[in-house]
Amino acid sequence: PLAAQQGRARRHSMKAQVVEVSASAIVNEAAKASAAVRQNDENETIEDMDDEDGPGAGGKRQRGAGGSVVPPSFGPVSALEAFGGKSEFRRVPVPPNRYSPLRKDWMSIYTPIVEQLKLDVRMNPRKRCVELKTNEHTQDIDVLQKAADFLRAYMLGFAVTDAVALLRVEDLFVDSFMVTDVKILKGDHLSRAIGRLAGKDGKCKFAIENATRTRIIIADSRVHILGSFSRIKVARDAICALILGSPISKVYSNLRSTAGRLSQKI
Repeated sequence: PLAAQQGRARRHSMKAQVVEVSASAIVNEAAKASAAVRQNDENETIEDMDDEDGPGAGGKRQRGAGGSVVPPSFGPVSALEAFGGKSEFRRVPVPPNRYSPLRKDWMSIYTPIVEQLKLDVRMNPRKRCVELKTNEHTQDIDVLQKAADFLRAYMLGFAVTDAVALLRVEDLFVDSFMVTDVKILKGDHLSRAIGRLAGKDGKCKFAIENATRTRIIIADSRVHILGSFSRIKVARDAICALILGSPISKVYSNLRSTAGRLSQKI
């Protein structure tokens, strides 16, 4: 029995040695194969770089006369290509009180959208909205959103000459809020607050517009302000002060000092 146990132990040790030798051989072969592949890749990369740097090379990396790498130049992407060859679409609803002004000012709205922004525009009377769409002539991606903002500003009540500034000037916005967001008012108190905002013959509204260089629309209890961010903030503060009951003379003096600071910043 002792001899049999010794024989089994020898056989197990021999099998373990064979397994270790075979595993080490496999590891060595895999390392040699990966080293050979890496060397081939490096050689091919060097050859490609030599070919690209050579005269008349058609690769991406080309060198100038002084040996500097010339960056690749790409042409501008059209709006149709940016959206994967599909036309983008926007729809702006038309409120009932803007049908007649829209019919009268249609050519003034149509001209900048079609001739300058290169967009397609139409009035859909069934859905009561103005529809915008890109085409193969549209060059910029952002013009569709600009045209939609221009139409929305017009639908809120701004004149075409004021709303068209959204197409030509950057950093212009429209801010909207309600009188009841500032202070909860009802009945005659709400009517008096709206009257204080407008003033006699619109004098107060025009004074705020001229001091802050913004445009203000008061539609029932809703106020819309068109202008740059900083000037919208000044106009909104003045309107909120009037709603809360500040005297008009105090609001005018604050506007005068604020307008002076804004002109100095410019």
